[in-house]
Amino acid sequence: MASSTETMTYQDNLNAQYLSSSLSSLSSSRSTNSLIVRTYKQATQQYLTKQFKEALETLEPIIAPQGAGDDPLDGDNKANGDATGPALIAQSSKGTRTKVWVFYLSLLHAIVELGQEEGKLIFGSTVWRQLAAKVRDGTVWEEVIQRGYGGNEGEVDADVVVNLATLFLGHMQDQRLTQQRLETYLAASDGGGANGHLSFGQDGMSTPMSTSSSSPKQLAIRLKILELYTLHVLPANGEWDYAQQFIDINDMLDEERKEAFQAALQNLKEEKDGTAQRERELKEQREREMEEQKQQEEAARQAEVTRKVEEERKVAEAASKPKPPSTTKAPPNGTTSISKPTATPTPRPTSSSSAQQPTSKPPSKKPRPRPQPPPTLYRRASSAIGSLQHMLSHSLTTGQNSMVLMRFLVFMFAFLILIARRDLRMKLRRGVERSWASVARTVGMGVKVSYV
Repeated sequence: MASSTETMTYQDNLNAQYLSSSLSSLSSSRSTNSLIVRTYKQATQQYLTKQFKEALETLEPIIAPQGAGDDPLDGDNKANGDATGPALIAQSSKGTRTKVWVFYLSLLHAIVELGQEEGKLIFGSTVWRQLAAKVRDGTVWEEVIQRGYGGNEGEVDADVVVNLATLFLGHMQDQRLTQQRLETYLAASDGGGANGHLSFGQDGMSTPMSTSSSSPKQLAIRLKILELYTLHVLPANGEWDYAQQFIDINDMLDEERKEAFQAALQNLKEEKDGTAQRERELKEQREREMEEQKQQEEAARQAEVTRKVEEERKVAEAASKPKPPSTTKAPPNGTTSISKPTATPTPRPTSSSSAQQPTSKPPSKKPRPRPQPPPTLYRRASSAIGSLQHMLSHSLTTGQNSMVLMRFLVFMFAFLILIARRDLRMKLRRGVERSWASVARTVGMGVKVSYV
């Protein structure tokens, strides 16, 4: 009886310990998921306000490998951390885990879109280059698998795969790594091989890619993966034939979807071929334009050479022509005078009477000079002042007797004073008039005497 009681007590203790452990684990899981949700919400708010650095710092503790340090942006683990080992996000629920990884990929896309200059200002040169390298060399795909899914590629959520492929298509020049990753994922989730191109059994895809076991949401996201693979990744790598074969043998696609995929693939190919054709035409057109431009330049150069040769020929011809004899005569004094040709007078028409007489050259009549108007007082004064100035300058230069000059100046001042007074000027005028009258009477009497 005592043994039975002791056995029951031991069993109860085991049950109590298991229940306590389960409750503790459940409580820890809820606490972890709650922490991840709060961190995710805070990071998304910072992302919406363009605080990309703060959003990344907020998100890193839940996506960085455990034990990698509290601050992944500090030290040797900046922006990169340790790509191996699970992170705290691996302990969350499927929905929370998908949201966090999709947000993380969107944040990386925004950071790379900042560009080198702005990215360096916000994150620093080293950190921004590491973040951009994650996207451009494709290491972020491995990072997500190791940190969030324990290294199991087939367990990666389909939404995360879609965002990874879209991120690579936007930022990677070569899509061969994207093709390899998608083929590995599809093969792992389908249970097929992971090497080379995908192979499908005759019974189609099995679980979990089977359409019969998929919800409409899961089917839509898997169709999105097939669309990215067949209509974007394979054409980017020139795998047009394989893309067409993949669509034909895929049992996830019904006949209607296969026709839609094949039509879209054909349109893409025609568009690419048309683009290539247009590029070739543009290239040929540029080459023709360059050739025409060269021909025009050559023609202009030849025309310029011809023009210069013609000008040199004309200059040479002008220099070789004999010069006409000079009509200049040297006078005895050594100066050169130019003889003007004598103008031949134009004969005037004559009357009939004058035509009988011998023609004789009429004497040239010089035009009579026009009578000059009598000099005015202003002109006479100007002439007198000019003569006086000339005389003064001549006297000074030749050194004549200064007394004669002084007497002349005194006479001129006296004369000016005399004619300046009106009464003296009138007396002088009357005296001159009486003198002229006396002379006239004397001349008149002499004329009468000679006439008698």
